[in-house]
Amino acid sequence: MTTPIKAWRSFCEKLAEAGEIILAPDVPDDPLIQAEGFRYLSRLTKLGLEQYLEAGDADFPFFYKLSHETGKIGADNPDNDYWNASIRGDCDYRITGKRGSMFYFSIVANAMRYHIDGSAHATGQLLDSDIVWGPDGELEIIASCNPQPGNWLRLEPDASVIVLRQSALDRATERGGEFHIERIGGPGAPAPFTAERLASGLATSAQFVHGIANTFADWTRLFREHPNQFPAIDQSMFQKGGGAKDIYYAHSYWRIASDEAWVIEVTPPDCYYWNFQLDNWWMESLDYRFRPITVNKHSARYEADGNVRIICAARDPGIGNWIDTSGHAEGTALLRWAGATDHPLPEARIVKLEDLCSTG
Repeated sequence: MTTPIKAWRSFCEKLAEAGEIILAPDVPDDPLIQAEGFRYLSRLTKLGLEQYLEAGDADFPFFYKLSHETGKIGADNPDNDYWNASIRGDCDYRITGKRGSMFYFSIVANAMRYHIDGSAHATGQLLDSDIVWGPDGELEIIASCNPQPGNWLRLEPDASVIVLRQSALDRATERGGEFHIERIGGPGAPAPFTAERLASGLATSAQFVHGIANTFADWTRLFREHPNQFPAIDQSMFQKGGGAKDIYYAHSYWRIASDEAWVIEVTPPDCYYWNFQLDNWWMESLDYRFRPITVNKHSARYEADGNVRIICAARDPGIGNWIDTSGHAEGTALLRWAGATDHPLPEARIVKLEDLCSTG
C-alpha cells in the first residue's frame, strides 16, 4: 500500500526526471529558453494538480481553467477562454449556463490521454451553430453516451474531460459566460479524501507533466525542419492534440536576429475568425498581457488589397502589424483559420529591420 509520503516522494522524483526534457541535447543552449522551460514544467505541474488532484472526482465535476495567462499548453490562443471539467464517459452530465458577449462558443468531449501519450481524442462536439440557445443566451446540454433530445454532447466510455472554448475578437470589451456542470444521478456528497486518491492524483499529475512537455517539444522539432516558413502539415496531428475540427493550424518555427524582421504576408480567406501569435520554444504564447504578440481578424491593419502584413521583430518598424519578439531569438508561431474552406499558407521572409524601417 502506498503511503502519502511515498506518493509524494515518487511525485517529486518523476518531476525531476521531466527536467531532462528541458536539457535535451537538441534544445537550444539559450538561458532564456531553459529558464522558460523550467517555468513551463512548474506551470504544467500546477495545471496537472488542478486537473487530476483537485478536480479529479468525476462524480462532482466543476469547470476549471487548464490554460490561462500563467499556465499554457500547445500554442494556447490568447483570444480564448478555456474551461475544463473532469468526467467519466459512462456517466451522464447536465451543463447549464448563460453565454456572455464573446463572439464564439464550442464544447468538446475528449478522451484525454495527456498523462499517457500526450494525445486527446474527441468523442463528440457542439459548435456554436449546433446549439439551441434560450432567448437570453441560456444553455442546457446533456452529455452522455446515449442520444438525448435537444442539445446533446456525445460521450464515449473512455471520455474523461469536457472542454468549453469561448473566443473573443476584442478582448477589451467581450466577456465570457458562466457555466455549471453536474452529474445526473450521482451520489449526494463527496467521500472523504483518501491516501489512495492522493497517490493516484500525484502520479497522474506527474505523468501529465512529462507527457505534455514531451509531446509539444517533439512538435517544435518538427516545425524546426522548415524555419521561418509555414509548411503544409497533416492536420490530423493537431486534432490528436485536442485541436478544434473547424480550425486549420499553420505552425512555424522562427529564428530572428536582433537586427532582423520576419515578414509574413497573406490574404485571409473568408472565415469567422483568424489569428496569428508568436510562441516560445515550448509552444507557450508570449506574454500577451503586456506585449503585442498576437493579431486577429478584428485588430489587424489590412492593406488596400485585403492583404495582411505581419512583422515580427525586436522593435516596431512603424508599418504593418508589429509582433514583439519579446527578447527571444527563436521559437514557434501559429496562424489559425477558423471556419474557412480555403487555407492559404503565408509567404514569409527574413529582412534587415533597418531596411524595412527605411521603406516604411
